[in-house]
Amino acid sequence: MNALVALSDAHVVHKARTGGLFSRDRVYALTGADLTIAPGETVGVVGESGCGKSTLAKVLVGVQRPTSGTVTFGGRDLWSLPPTERRTAVGGSTGMIFQDPSTALNRRLTVRQILRDPLDVHKRGTPARREERVKELMELVGLPRVLAEGLPGQLSGGQRQRVAIARALALDPDLVVADEPTSALDVSVRAQILNLLLDLKEHLGLALVFVSHDIQTVRRMSDRVITMYLGRIVEESPAHEVTDSSRHPYTRALFSATPGLLDPIDPIPLVGPVPSATRPPSGCPFRTRCWKADEVCAGAMPDFTAASRPDHRYRCHHPVQEGQSTRDLVTQALSASPAAATADVPLEHTREP
Repeated sequence: MNALVALSDAHVVHKARTGGLFSRDRVYALTGADLTIAPGETVGVVGESGCGKSTLAKVLVGVQRPTSGTVTFGGRDLWSLPPTERRTAVGGSTGMIFQDPSTALNRRLTVRQILRDPLDVHKRGTPARREERVKELMELVGLPRVLAEGLPGQLSGGQRQRVAIARALALDPDLVVADEPTSALDVSVRAQILNLLLDLKEHLGLALVFVSHDIQTVRRMSDRVITMYLGRIVEESPAHEVTDSSRHPYTRALFSATPGLLDPIDPIPLVGPVPSATRPPSGCPFRTRCWKADEVCAGAMPDFTAASRPDHRYRCHHPVQEGQSTRDLVTQALSASPAAATADVPLEHTREP
């Protein structure tokens, strides 16, 4: 099956002003991302704050142009297209659901105007057909029609997020990217929104990229899980295997932090803060917090290695052994001493796109 969206060696580097008017640091938001999204699949993206999840999401939907590398959409190089053609291709085929519906929706527009806006911009159908489409969208996401003339400030958080979802679906997209779609909602509403997204995905045949801090929810929602660390994709795994069969130490540490209630264990300890994105560590960026790190890890970032199972790959010099339990890893991490060979290696970015 052909890829709907494909990234090849995509880098995003921002320039941040620090330390003075003429002093600028480079922020390595995304480094060497290779990823394909197939039609109809759900890909979950997990990682700590600042790991590049939102940057990856924006690159996928054409909001963020990569500093280098390619983004292929529907078989075409996205950023080689003329701007008008690119806006038509991406705007009409993708939708994005943002983290906080309170800020993502124009508070001065009614629900009807918010949902009709993308239809007007892309000139979809006659004015009468656009009004019908607004009604269809409200019904699709479970919003009463009486709310059509309401303003976002008059709605509950769950209702506002339903409006945001309906807006993302207005143009019948092939791909929807949901960037932390439930983090701003009450716990009681989150399950409703997640179930709605799953129902819509099945009903409409969408490809869905689900970005979240809630890694157990990502596992439940997804076909495949992407783990990111400091701007890099470090592991891809089938969702049903990610808890117990992931091979990258960071992935195992992430999922150990939210263990099941039936078999509770202590989380795998990670020592120290996440390094700065302006001066990432040389070699493997996780080596400054990893209990397995040695001088090899400081020397070079490993290439992807294919696991024994299909659709599973990881980037690690010292991967977790197949079948090794998380409980064993906790014991191993607690008994390991920091690698002296990596302690003296300077933090520096070794590859400039």
